[in-house]
Amino acid sequence: MIRSYVVTGGGRGIGRAVVERLLTHTHTHAGAGAATGTGVVVIERDPEALAWLRDHPAAARLTGVAGDAADETVAGRAADAAQAAGTLTGWVNNAAVFQDASVDRDPPRRVMDLISSGLEGAVVGCAVAIRRFLAQGGGGAIVNVSSHQARRAVPGCLPYATAKAALEGMTRALAVEYGPRGVRVNAVAPGSVHTERYTDLLASRPAPDAARVERQMALLHPLGRLARPEEVAAAIVHLLGDDAAFITGATVPVDGGRSVLGHDPEARQVV
Repeated sequence: MIRSYVVTGGGRGIGRAVVERLLTHTHTHAGAGAATGTGVVVIERDPEALAWLRDHPAAARLTGVAGDAADETVAGRAADAAQAAGTLTGWVNNAAVFQDASVDRDPPRRVMDLISSGLEGAVVGCAVAIRRFLAQGGGGAIVNVSSHQARRAVPGCLPYATAKAALEGMTRALAVEYGPRGVRVNAVAPGSVHTERYTDLLASRPAPDAARVERQMALLHPLGRLARPEEVAAAIVHLLGDDAAFITGATVPVDGGRSVLGHDPEARQVV
């Protein structure tokens, strides 16, 4: 059986690592039969982030869809492409919006709009995926990418933290509603991840400031470092697979312990 997957925001960072791991995972478990394998459809708002698909060794199994993951038409095109490649088996809602607002200076309408834009892509992705899963006869897995901020907010990031908290609530609600029809819905909540965005942040600062940021990030994670994108991808692909067949409604922290860290006030460490 050819299994197909859709990954939103799959052109860079965690999303790209998920795509790569899905392809590798197939080689490990599918064997060499001609009727087995995996197709992956990548949704990206930035067409340039899809350029690497063309030169990938598994390009024949990759499809890029340029557009906004929150656009139901775009999500529908991705689902069509996935079903043309095989049986739609999994959907990863990874695309994220990073834009902040504060209630002391921004109108409530703007705050609400930003919360909505941070959640809409996952709502659309879940809706399209579930409808397609049910039309195929049931079964399928969704993984929503949340954040440690859903439970431990960072000052100044109200829209992002609120949208991620809502995402985790939606994950639980969908798991309860569609579990009887074989659809599993889970989430992962990364801590800080060493993506292109983080690299760009460090590069934009003078060397002493960049070094200070890296020290602070190490202190925030009990394991003493940021996650690599492929480490988050490993958890996502596990939740999509058969080995996680009895896991649904869960939010799995992949944060190096950041969400459980309680700083000792006697340690006098400045973070």
